[in-house]
Amino acid sequence: MSIRLSTRASSAALALSTLLLAACGSSNNTTGGGGGATPNGITATKVASIAAEVPSAIAAKGTLTVAADASYAPNEFFDTDGKTVIGMDADLAKALAEVMGLKADVVNAAFDSILPGLTSGKYDLGASSFTDTKDREKTVDFVTYFTAGTSFFVKASGGPAINTLDDLCGQHVSVEKGTTQQDDATAQDTKCKGAGKPGVDVQIFPDQSGANLALSSGRVDASMADSPVAAYQVKQSNGAFKLSGQPYGTAPYGLATNKGNGLDKPVLDAVKELIRNGIYKRLLDKWGVATGAISNPQINGAQS
Repeated sequence: MSIRLSTRASSAALALSTLLLAACGSSNNTTGGGGGATPNGITATKVASIAAEVPSAIAAKGTLTVAADASYAPNEFFDTDGKTVIGMDADLAKALAEVMGLKADVVNAAFDSILPGLTSGKYDLGASSFTDTKDREKTVDFVTYFTAGTSFFVKASGGPAINTLDDLCGQHVSVEKGTTQQDDATAQDTKCKGAGKPGVDVQIFPDQSGANLALSSGRVDASMADSPVAAYQVKQSNGAFKLSGQPYGTAPYGLATNKGNGLDKPVLDAVKELIRNGIYKRLLDKWGVATGAISNPQINGAQS
């Protein structure tokens, strides 16, 4: 898709791009923040019985290395320093570490590199809005902690009405690499063509920042992201974007651990503790995502 913009329109697109990238950060940075209290003084307390469940190798180093793709605000993104990873998942990881008697080192990583990084031992925990799926459970273990669907968002002025995946036929859509949105849009392309309709031009980007920029610059007609992330991008766009249709495919998020290494049990018990003591709800409220709260976390709770 190619669009010529006037100087004024180009300036507006550039301003919006800057806003979105500031909100989401840049995937070139690879360092994150350490442990300690989350902003607003929300802290957790070590629970000895849960700390005793932590695998000895992790307990010995005293630090939980947590990977997150810092382009997915408000769940994980860079603070104004361009280095520190903040957001719902980052705060939750720090609180979980505190319950387990550890400090959390939250580092930025490309989304599609996190699960391989867990299996190689580079990371201890993946806290990056992962949908818990049966396919992913073949290589990692998940502890469920949240629910989210997928939402479509388009330009507020002149954007197409995208209410279901079927409405993507003939459209240009941006998605982040390695996400369920990539899978869904790619499958829909095949479905559209099989029905004799125009296919879906699926444009895949290394991070959500790139997908957002493609929409603001007019290279695509619509973008897709997890429902809390899409809602946040719309809010941050100052009226340039709008949500289209209703979220679909609600499913659990999972905190990912290396399969069979024993970290899933203390993580599960730490999530339960944060729900019990109210810190979990306070963190979700802080980031405006409380509608995704759950009350029954479990290990490997994929629905499909």
